[in-house]
Amino acid sequence: AMQRGITVISWDSGVAPEGRQMQLNPSSPALIGNTIIKLAADHLPEGGEVAVLSATTTSTNQNTWIEEMNKVAGNYPNVKVVGTVYGDDLADKSYREAQGLMQTYPNLKAIIAPTSVGIVAAAQAVTDAGKIGQVNVTGLGLPSEMAGHVKSGASKSFAIWNPIDLGYSATMAAYHLAKGDAKAEPGATIPIGRMGQITLDDKTEAAMADPFVYDASNIDQFAAIF
Repeated sequence: AMQRGITVISWDSGVAPEGRQMQLNPSSPALIGNTIIKLAADHLPEGGEVAVLSATTTSTNQNTWIEEMNKVAGNYPNVKVVGTVYGDDLADKSYREAQGLMQTYPNLKAIIAPTSVGIVAAAQAVTDAGKIGQVNVTGLGLPSEMAGHVKSGASKSFAIWNPIDLGYSATMAAYHLAKGDAKAEPGATIPIGRMGQITLDDKTEAAMADPFVYDASNIDQFAAIF
């Protein structure tokens, strides 16, 4: 298709570089790592202890995000990351691990779960422990699964990429490449409409944006979508 002059890009899940001109990722490990600790810090003006509930010890994505989070933890000086536990993306194990965190760290102020299974389990564990308002659950989750926990106050806010923005951004990037007013080459800047612009790296990949934050102000709107 590309040989015939057709613009081909990939987005979300990438295809092999030879099969596309560019790849648009919803976010980047660095942006995700910063977002998940910032979400905890946003609701801890005095600081406090936070812990991480991840998926498995071998989850490449989660491990990378937590690594990036730890790199920037110093930017949130009053927030102390006290431990990381693994729920293996099983609801019951994640629930027990969240319970364990609250027992091990009686002053725990937030649980950061960068996994959609873990964040729901942690919010349920906080609810059942009667600790809504004491322990805030945040991280990465799906609006439809987290709506009840946002309404109860177990989660003040959480994030995930916004699929509407991603589809829109991919379309805008493809449009500008097809029109010829942008080029898919390392270092190139491509406009993506209301989402601003992206810059391609040396693998002709780009990150769209910070993960999108969901809270009481927008949860109903997005829970109806995904």
